[in-house]
Amino acid sequence: MSQTIAIIFDFDDTLLPDSTSELLESRGIDSMEFWRTEAKALLDRGYDPTHAYLNLILDRVGDKKELGPLSNKTLGEFGATLDETFYPGVKSLFRDLKKIVAGVSDQLSIEFYIISGGLQAVMDGSAFIKENFTATYGCQFGECPKTGLIKNIKRAITFTEKTRYLFEINKGITPGDTQENQYVVNIDVNERERRIPFKNMIYLGDGHTDVPCFSLVKKNGGIAFGIFRPGEESSARKAFLDFLRTDRVLSTHAPKYTKTAELGALLRIAVRNIAERTMVDRKQAEAELY
Repeated sequence: MSQTIAIIFDFDDTLLPDSTSELLESRGIDSMEFWRTEAKALLDRGYDPTHAYLNLILDRVGDKKELGPLSNKTLGEFGATLDETFYPGVKSLFRDLKKIVAGVSDQLSIEFYIISGGLQAVMDGSAFIKENFTATYGCQFGECPKTGLIKNIKRAITFTEKTRYLFEINKGITPGDTQENQYVVNIDVNERERRIPFKNMIYLGDGHTDVPCFSLVKKNGGIAFGIFRPGEESSARKAFLDFLRTDRVLSTHAPKYTKTAELGALLRIAVRNIAERTMVDRKQAEAELY
């Protein structure tokens, strides 16, 4: 029986403000124009949203282009600058959740993951993420062997692609396992042998790309929280129409993770409840053996 709890986050607009927009703005590119005009034009031509923005980034890479000589190393260095931009209470939340789980039983553990349509290299540049997350899953660029600059799309994480990584977490498949065999997620694993059952998962996300994950986790006994930005009417409306009204999430909240904030308090309670329920389930299973 699994003794592990998993908290899975989207990245941009869930843990911190949109990092891709921050990257563009740092290079003098109007992010509003990028998303609302250029990316939309590609969407109107039938591009997948993730592929649209990744291609627009690649179009701007080069010595005499807006993003300059951009490499995965450069993206990581940019990601390192974002450590002070996480939403209120994120860092204290991780400490508190670890203490809560340890306080219920030293036989339990908690792990943190990111599944995002954002840039993997940016996420992995963050010291906080490297220290606290078991694995991150994001979009990846391949580099030109001659110049070292990003040149093509290596991995694009789209809507339902996100659910693939939920199943990898569920089955105990690591990024290293996947690198060796891209199809390993399809292996048949008995429900009782899966490393982290969905009922031990909490998923948090803010966008349409998170809807399949919301549905998968909630349908299988886990908890899903929607994130919205209170100051933006479109974000609040989306949270209600797409998430709450369709019963895809337990509730929606502003991205505030402190003890006294609504979301922060609920996460702490939810983790304690999962931990206590897990120990009860374990004791019942042990009793049935005798």
